[in-house]
Amino acid sequence: MIGRKLGGKFWKAGEDGVEDQWFVLAGEQNGKEVWAEEKEICRGKRPVAALSVLALLVLGCLFCRMFIPKDPSYMDLQNCSVPPGKEFWFGTDAMGRDFFSMIWYGGRISLFIGFASAGISTAIAILFGSASGLAPRWLDGLLMRFAEILLSVPELLLVVLIQAALGSANILTISLCVGITGWETMAKVIRTEVRQLRRSEYVIASKSMGGGFFHILWEHLAPNFIPSIMFMVVMNIRSAIIAESTLSFMGLGLPLDRISWGSILSLSERALLSGSWWMILIPGLFLVLAISCVTEIGNWLRRGESGKESYLSF
Repeated sequence: MIGRKLGGKFWKAGEDGVEDQWFVLAGEQNGKEVWAEEKEICRGKRPVAALSVLALLVLGCLFCRMFIPKDPSYMDLQNCSVPPGKEFWFGTDAMGRDFFSMIWYGGRISLFIGFASAGISTAIAILFGSASGLAPRWLDGLLMRFAEILLSVPELLLVVLIQAALGSANILTISLCVGITGWETMAKVIRTEVRQLRRSEYVIASKSMGGGFFHILWEHLAPNFIPSIMFMVVMNIRSAIIAESTLSFMGLGLPLDRISWGSILSLSERALLSGSWWMILIPGLFLVLAISCVTEIGNWLRRGESGKESYLSF
């Protein structure tokens, strides 16, 4: 009875000529099973806790008017710098404003700046990276050198310079400043993906049929590189929230009458001198919690994308 190896398994020929499975070599598995196991290992468990906490924060900030006890902008001068208690759950600031209401109301502005800035930077990165990837070699090199020059300049310095040029700070200007300074790395990734995709048969066919730049981008290129940059988009949200808080802490962000997590933290210097610990601890905890959740989600997306790359090289 003669056995032969086929697909990692040994088979033997039966008396009726039909092949029957004999045994499987130890340590050898079907290719699809290996890919499934590697995919599961790379992606890991879904960050259910991070998604749940972030969803609660976003929903709480969006619908804060339904449960906040006081007007966040009302100044109760008889209750200035009151520590957390029954009436003021998170205490009050130096102007008598209720901290609990300010935290939830201010979160709307901080999260809006984060998402708006990420949207702006993603749009710029997609257009710039795709144009560079489809451009001739000399133009591609010129565009990449421009992106690398911008990368060499500290992002916070660029934000401060652009904000100074635009004038007074508001929600839209800060979103614009942060958005137009955080696209370079993402654009380089998109450019690399487009350089690999532009010689695909469907892209060449689309060009030969008269397809324009935006048609090729949205119909053929974007569906292929969007998964590769999703974790970078999520990380840009985190970076924008941090940038807004940093600008406000430095006195270059939103004015005090525009409540955000950053403008609340800008009171921390005086809070340290007065011993008002809750003015630092509570907004800091909310900020760290939101950033940690976004970071965990971004890392999960990155691990999933790394797993996809490993399947192609299997």
